[in-house]
Amino acid sequence: MSRSFVKDADESVGERLPEIPLSEHPNYVTPRGLAQLRARLVALRERRDTLRAAADTLPQQRELAEVERELRWLTTRVGSAIEIEPAQQPRDRVAFGAAVTVDSEEGEARYRIVGEDEADVEHGLVSYVSPLAKALLGARVGDEVTWQRPAGDLVIELTGIDYPEDD
Repeated sequence: MSRSFVKDADESVGERLPEIPLSEHPNYVTPRGLAQLRARLVALRERRDTLRAAADTLPQQRELAEVERELRWLTTRVGSAIEIEPAQQPRDRVAFGAAVTVDSEEGEARYRIVGEDEADVEHGLVSYVSPLAKALLGARVGDEVTWQRPAGDLVIELTGIDYPEDD
């Protein structure tokens, strides 16, 4: 039998998984975003410990390898986090952590500019590196900016800025 069809006994399931890519951008986080990352880290460590105790089947070994890979990524993200306090941000212009209200021909909308790991468009949380955030950063109430979107550019007017304390 050819050696190419035989799995070496010391070959780990996890060795075949590629690492999760890390962002090239600074890892800015809101206090809420950092708390979420830390909670995920705790939950993953618990899952890893459970799997280590019972990883006797191939599916369990694969899940353990996936959990360990995500733990390496998450540990790096928590370690590289740069926490930005909303209270430290300027009140007269848009910066990281701002909750903004905008108006356009499509109607009024509210977004909060957050870190990449906290972004959730369905809940109005947009990454600070997104085209929308890039258009808004530095703007003041009354400014009009152009949001460059795949569906076509949209001129939006900034109608409100707030820096909510994280909930």
